[in-house]
This record gives sequence, C-alpha cells and structure tokens, in this order.
Amino acid sequence: MTDKIELLQDTRLFVLDMDGTFYLGDRILPGAADFLKAVKAAGKDYLFFTNNSSRSPRDYMAKLAGMGCPITRDQIMTSGDVTIRYLQTHYPDKTVYLVGTPPLVESFAQAGIPLVEKDPDIVVIGFDTTLTYQKLSNACTFIRQGALFLATHLDINCPTETGFIPDCGSFCAAISLSTGKQPKYLGKPFAETVEMVLDKTGYSAHEVAFVGDRLYTDVATGVKNGAKGILLLTGETHIDDVADSDVQPHGIFASLGEMGQLLGTL
Repeated sequence: MTDKIELLQDTRLFVLDMDGTFYLGDRILPGAADFLKAVKAAGKDYLFFTNNSSRSPRDYMAKLAGMGCPITRDQIMTSGDVTIRYLQTHYPDKTVYLVGTPPLVESFAQAGIPLVEKDPDIVVIGFDTTLTYQKLSNACTFIRQGALFLATHLDINCPTETGFIPDCGSFCAAISLSTGKQPKYLGKPFAETVEMVLDKTGYSAHEVAFVGDRLYTDVATGVKNGAKGILLLTGETHIDDVADSDVQPHGIFASLGEMGQLLGTL
C-alpha cells in the first residue's frame, strides 16, 4: 500500500464516488466539502462519478447545489453517460429498449439513442426505481430473441440513509437467471469508464485516483485500469473486508475529511 502523503501528492485528479462517499441521502458527510476546498488549494482537480444511473447529471448538479456544493456539468459523470458513449461509439443507429427512470430515458433520447418498445437490437438495464414486472418481462423476451444485453453498472445494492435497496446488478441477476444470458456491464470498474474520464479531462491514468467506499467498483476501477484506487470507510466496505479481497487499494482513509486534512499539509 502506498504511503498516504505520497499517494495524495502523486494524484492530480480525484474521481469521487457520491453515495456513501461524499454524501448519504441528503446529507454531505463530515469533512467532504472541506476536501473539495483542499483539492483546489493544492492545485488539483476533482470529478464526481456515480454508478447510480437513476438520475441525470443535471439532477445530481441540482442536488449538490442544494447542499451548498455547486458544480459544473464537466465535473459530474454517470454510468449512464458511459453507456450512451459506448452505444454511440460501437452501435450507432442500433435500436434500444431501455429499462430506466424517466431522467435516464430523457438523457438517452437527448443523445440521439433510438429508443423503441418492441424488437430492439439492444436491451439496456439501468438502476430503474420505476421498475415494473412488464419492463422486466419485456427485457427478458427481447434478450431471448437475440437482443444484445447491456447494463449501465453492476452495483447489487444502493445505499440509503435507512439501509440498502436493490440496484442494477440485482435486476440483471433476475434477468440472467430467466434468460441464461449475462450482460456486458459498463460504469465502474470497467475500462470504458476510465477511457471516458481520461478523454474528457486530458489526464493520464497514473495521475488519476478513483475514490469511494466500494472495493469491487470504486477501488477496482483504478486498480484494474492503470490508475489509483482509494478506499474510504464511510459506506459499504469495512476494514476487515480488505484482507479477503482480490482488489487491494493503493490507500485506505477513514473519510474524505481525513484526505482533506492531509492534503492541507502538502
């Protein structure tokens, strides 16, 4: 594991998870806002990236602004953004059946993704908090008929202030059990996410640290793709989980607050 101070010194861009890392519910976690100030004071940059595709980037911007943390559009990225970019790059003009919330549907439509309700070339599963049995059944039928099976991200559960709720990976598990087909997942921790971050920011992978509370998404994004992976103990992962994980973080911090305090000493 890299020395904490050295790790912070070598990082030029911090890619921050949101749920369980920067905030929980409608509450910014202690020290998180001060971390952003410390990043700027140190002449470094930050970018928010969430696997949660149930909201649009504009929704997240409004949420953060409401918490007293205004950001610009180029400081927020979601797994929905990565999925749109993937479709535009690899499957232009292919039709898509999207299982997602109205904000995700709107984002796809605005990006020119051709959305259909029958006979799609591709089925995309997002974190759909408006999921119905009909949507689930349609997705399974289309996948059995040969549609490509994609998912915005693999998170099994989403953290809330009252516990965990089923996320995209849980929906995909049900579809896979029904159809016998496995999806291609996008978002964290996959290479498509890192490629988009690097393309949008101009940084090199070794200058970037992915920061979050989950080993298998946040930390793995950095560790598996030539960047850095930093684990925070403010959410899903406990320190005891690290020893048994095949994903070993470059650094472990109690919170963004601790990172900010150390950044302030550089």
